[in-house]
Amino acid sequence: MMRILGAAAAATVMHVVSIQPAAAQEAQQLIYGLKFEQLEYRFGDQTDVTAWDGDTWLGNDEWKLRLTSEGEYVREGRNFETLEHQLFVQRMISTFFDAKLGVRQDNPDDSADRTYGVIGVHGLAPQWFETDADFFVSENGDASARLDLDYEILLTNWIILTPSLEIDFAFSDDAAAGVGSGFSAAELGARLSYDLIDRSLSPYVGVHYERKFGETGRIAQSEGEGKADLFLTIGTRLLF
Repeated sequence: MMRILGAAAAATVMHVVSIQPAAAQEAQQLIYGLKFEQLEYRFGDQTDVTAWDGDTWLGNDEWKLRLTSEGEYVREGRNFETLEHQLFVQRMISTFFDAKLGVRQDNPDDSADRTYGVIGVHGLAPQWFETDADFFVSENGDASARLDLDYEILLTNWIILTPSLEIDFAFSDDAAAGVGSGFSAAELGARLSYDLIDRSLSPYVGVHYERKFGETGRIAQSEGEGKADLFLTIGTRLLF
């Protein structure tokens, strides 16, 4: 009897030991992906713009390394009006939110290059608003903040309306970068997409409006630019 009990106990221990590494491996399994929320062509009154907003990531449920990229290429002037990249570490801090810490690099053609430190949060706010709230400090000590909100309205299982809002606020002037202190800029959009291949390929049409405010608007006007632009857009969302 003792031999039988001993053999049973040994078998149980071996079974538990064999499960634990597998469970630990599953918990640390790497996930990765590439996503473009916007990959589009904008038709405007003054000029047309090619724009994108995408990111790629590598990590697990708790930790991720993310690289984001967004830019606007103006067809008339053949230059990048905005060109921004961010590299940061993202750490889960609650069921719906991650904290992030990293760097941001701006390299537009018509203003000074800037490097920023970034701290912020990313996640789902109440009512399922996808939220990015970031605080930036440049190498010159200029501070700014940005709030980015997106919301998906499922009209059917395949047709989705996505309103979006981005607000920028600067705590100091940085004339070389074309930014004045205060409420500096906002972008408002609405895009109607169709999930052609699940969520991997979703062509869309929409509208995009952007406006500069206060001193930022005055700087833009002094450089021959307008304060506001309205575009019709056509593009696609991509998810790999």
